[in-house]
Amino acid sequence: MRTLQELRSEDQLVTLCYQVNGSCARTLHPLGVQLIIYLACAIGMLITVLGNLLVVFVVSYFKALHTPTNFLLLSLALADMFLGFLVLPFSTVRSVESCWFFGDFLCRLHTYLDTLFCLTSIFHLCFISIDRHCAICNPLLYPTKFTVKVAFRYIVVGWGLPAAYTAFFLYTDVVEKELGMLLDEMPCVGSCQLLFNKFWGWLNFPMFFFPCVIMISLYTKIFIVAKRQAQQISTMSKGTGTSSSQIGASKRERKAAKTLGIAVGIYLLCWLPFTVDTLVDSLLNFITPPLVFDIFIWFAYFNSACNPLIYVFSYRWFRKALKLILSREVFSPRTHTIDLYQD
Repeated sequence: MRTLQELRSEDQLVTLCYQVNGSCARTLHPLGVQLIIYLACAIGMLITVLGNLLVVFVVSYFKALHTPTNFLLLSLALADMFLGFLVLPFSTVRSVESCWFFGDFLCRLHTYLDTLFCLTSIFHLCFISIDRHCAICNPLLYPTKFTVKVAFRYIVVGWGLPAAYTAFFLYTDVVEKELGMLLDEMPCVGSCQLLFNKFWGWLNFPMFFFPCVIMISLYTKIFIVAKRQAQQISTMSKGTGTSSSQIGASKRERKAAKTLGIAVGIYLLCWLPFTVDTLVDSLLNFITPPLVFDIFIWFAYFNSACNPLIYVFSYRWFRKALKLILSREVFSPRTHTIDLYQD
């Protein structure tokens, strides 16, 4: 067992989170480093909350955006916004101070909300993939097959299933009793490490893996079909004079599929390192250094701030709505009836 003197370095000093037996070690960073980390996390939280709040407002306010796809985007933005507002402040303190100072009740609630919002995000991205697959591969049936009512059913499942799944593992003692005997020792005081955290990666991996397989499969088919449709439309427009409205609608659907495909790709890029590390680390007796694990966590959190940025650069309707808000034209009468899809 290393002493505190052995844990000293030029940049860090390790002490204890609490002055009790079994307390976790606490890593003290220089004040300047702490301020920089807090500032970076605060900026990330601000972008996450305000960016997704903007998406929620835009989709809710403008009637032209009341489509099944956009309602799924709105619900996804709510999950990301709540993550930034309710989860990230506590995660910031835990990452910087390397201790949990908020008690057992908030520890369990924080873990519940963290898992809920993250699983809700991936379920919504999966449902959006199904929506885009229907719109691109079955365009004639799409208006009647994927209605607003169907979208709301998906939203209920997207929130309800993660909520029930997470509550079962966190607020029932069945799993805790079964897995408690398999742990060599209890977590140290101040870690916010639940009793079955060692198996959390294995429990959550299927919830991450199977929706990802579905999304990758659907978007692969979407891009193949979209490419074929683009070639057909090009041929038809030259030979038969296809109407510009039909061409515009088809282009808009393909553009939406491409944009949401980028969002799914970034989600996988952000979450894959954390998910794989959590899965493998439990097999290797947690050899990942705390700093590296924190980086993986925050890289995953960063995904919640990405979607609004993707929309800004990809969706013309989102940029037009943003201009109306910044120019304060949004407060004018009947602004909410503007068709943002028109050029």
